[in-house]
Amino acid sequence: MNVVVMQLALRALLGSRRVWILVGLSVLLFAVAGLSRWGSGGAVDVSTGVIVNFGFGLLVPIMCLLIGTGVIAPEIEDGSIVYLLAKPVPRRTIALSKLVVAMAVAVVFCVASIVIASLIAGDQDGELAQAMALATLLASIAYVAVFFMIAVLTRNSIIVGLLYALLWEGVLAGYVPGVRAVSVRQWALAPAEQMVKDNPAIPISSDVGLVTGLVMLALVTAGSIVIAIQRLKVLSARVSD
Repeated sequence: MNVVVMQLALRALLGSRRVWILVGLSVLLFAVAGLSRWGSGGAVDVSTGVIVNFGFGLLVPIMCLLIGTGVIAPEIEDGSIVYLLAKPVPRRTIALSKLVVAMAVAVVFCVASIVIASLIAGDQDGELAQAMALATLLASIAYVAVFFMIAVLTRNSIIVGLLYALLWEGVLAGYVPGVRAVSVRQWALAPAEQMVKDNPAIPISSDVGLVTGLVMLALVTAGSIVIAIQRLKVLSARVSD
């Protein structure tokens, strides 16, 4: 890790308008959770649907997109990444330092938002909040790694990331059987399903088993990081073109 790179990454995230979009998305989730509680009386099965489908399935990927791309995409777009890459700092250190910051910010924003929204919408002894906190923690780490990789691979990271987040993870992974088994969303829900499997009032389900979900999350996260590091090694030439 490099402290200076981490400070720059944190400043890039928290000092930009992205942080206000993140806050706005969290507030939107809280508002929807509040409306759900008002309409259903806090029925936990209804709360689960709101948290899993809207909060976890839609807003969490978008929040991770903003965070994962935010630590490096602006530098690539304005060309300032060249100055950072010119420093005697290994590309691996630069990538990992930025990723650690991005993952930490994503965990704080996403996990906290999901837990608070679960409690607002209606929970059952905190079981929904705990299960979804674990799922969101795992998904946030994987999503950030994927979106960071996308930001390094293309200058159109927001567009590509939105297509992936909204279409693949938001729509297809939620409703198309063949796609559901190959999505971060379903992999991360696998351990959450295990946590509440004895409580039929909380209908969390995944199309993959626990071991498969954890293994796939690890492979996708590690693979995305490796690809991003390798791409950073030739990024300075691409940016200067």
